[in-house]
Amino acid sequence: MDIKKEKAAALWKKPMLVVTALAALVLMGTLFASPGYQYKIEQSGLLLGTVKRGDLQVTVDGYGVLRSDKQKLISALAPATVEEVVLKAGAVVQADSIILRLSDPELMQQIETASMTTAQEQANFRRQHLNNQRDMLTEEGRFAELDARYQMLVLRHSAEAEMAAKGIVSQLSFQTTVLEKSQLEKQVQLQQKRLDQLKLVNQEALTISQEQLNQAIAREQRLKQRLDQLTVRSGIEGVLQRVPVELGQSVTAGQELALVGSDKDLLALVRVSQSKAEQIRPGQKARINTRREQADAIVSRVTPQVVEGTIEVELTFVDAIPASARPELNIDAQIFTAELTNTLYLDRPVNSQSHSQTRLFKLDPSTNTLSATAVQFGDEAGRFLQLHQGAIEGEQFVLSDMAGFQDADTVSVVR
Repeated sequence: MDIKKEKAAALWKKPMLVVTALAALVLMGTLFASPGYQYKIEQSGLLLGTVKRGDLQVTVDGYGVLRSDKQKLISALAPATVEEVVLKAGAVVQADSIILRLSDPELMQQIETASMTTAQEQANFRRQHLNNQRDMLTEEGRFAELDARYQMLVLRHSAEAEMAAKGIVSQLSFQTTVLEKSQLEKQVQLQQKRLDQLKLVNQEALTISQEQLNQAIAREQRLKQRLDQLTVRSGIEGVLQRVPVELGQSVTAGQELALVGSDKDLLALVRVSQSKAEQIRPGQKARINTRREQADAIVSRVTPQVVEGTIEVELTFVDAIPASARPELNIDAQIFTAELTNTLYLDRPVNSQSHSQTRLFKLDPSTNTLSATAVQFGDEAGRFLQLHQGAIEGEQFVLSDMAGFQDADTVSVVR
C-alpha cells in the first residue's frame, strides 16, 4: 500500500504533463465548438468567381421568333373544295408557285351559261348592225327618188318660167309646177331629216347592243378569272408559313387558305420581362442569335401591351440577314440598354438578381475557409452583375448553390 501511494504522488509532481493535457482538452473543445468545424464542403464541389473591374454593357435578354415584314394572306374568294394540296408549310416558293388546287362545279356551270350568253349577245349585235344597214339603204333609196323628182321639177320650173313670161304656157300650168316644186322640196328636206335621225337611232341601238355584249363578255371573263383563282398561287417569293386546309375540305368565302412570308424582309419579335420594359427604347442596339449565327440589330418598336408578364419588342436587322434566318425561326436576343464604365462586377451567382442585396460566401485562401458576406448588386450585364458594396477587386466568391449552408457564417473547405 505504501509503495502505491508513493507512485501516485510522484505522477502529480510533473507539472508539464498536466499543462499539456489541459491544453489538449481546451483545443479539442474549441475545434468542436467552432462553426468551421461544424460546416465543411469539398473544394471540388465549389464554383468560384473573381471580382473584376472594367466596362460592362447592361443588357436585357429576350426570346422570340423571326417574322416576315412582308406577308401575304391568301383566302378563298368563293365556296370551293380542296382538290389537291401541292405544297406544305415550310416550302420555299416563287411568285408563281402553285400551293393548292380547288374545285367548284357550280362555277363551271356558271361559266358555261355565261359563254352561251356572250355568244347570243354577239349574234344580237351582228343582227342589229345588219338591220341598221337595211333601214339606211331603204331610206337612202327613198331620198334618192325624191331628190331626183325634185331636180326634174327644178328644170321644169325654170323652163316654164320663161314660157309663161312669153305666154306660151298658161299661168295655171306654171303655178301648178311652182306648187309641186315647193311640196317636193319640203319632202326632200323631211327625208333628209329622217335619214339624219335614222343614223342617230341606229348608232344608239348599236351602242346599246355593244354594251350588252361587253357586259356578257366581262361576266364571262370574271367567272373565268375565278376559275383561274381556284389554282392558288403564292404571289410573292419567300417561304410558305401556313396551309390550314386539308385535301377534300370544303372552304367558304374569306376562309384562310395559306400564309406566305418573304424570306428577304425579316424582323425579330422578341418577348422580354415586363420589369425590364422601362429600360428599352427605340434605337437601342441589340444582337440576335439564331442558334447558328449572330447578327446586329436595333430596336424599332416597343409594344406597351403586357401578355403573361412580358412585352413584345421589334428588332430590325442592321446589316444583311443571316443565311440561317427564316420566317418563324426561334431566336434569342440581347438588347443593350446602357454602358457601365470602370465598375466592379462578378459572374452571376446562383439565385442572385440585379438590384438586390444577398449573402455570398467569400473565400479566404490563407485559412481555406468561406465566410458569409453581405453583397449589394447593381445592374445586370449578360452573365455578369455589377457590384456596389461588399466586395473589392480580386476577391473570390462562391457562385454555386450554397442553400445548405444558410445558417453558417463560416465554412471549412476540404481539399
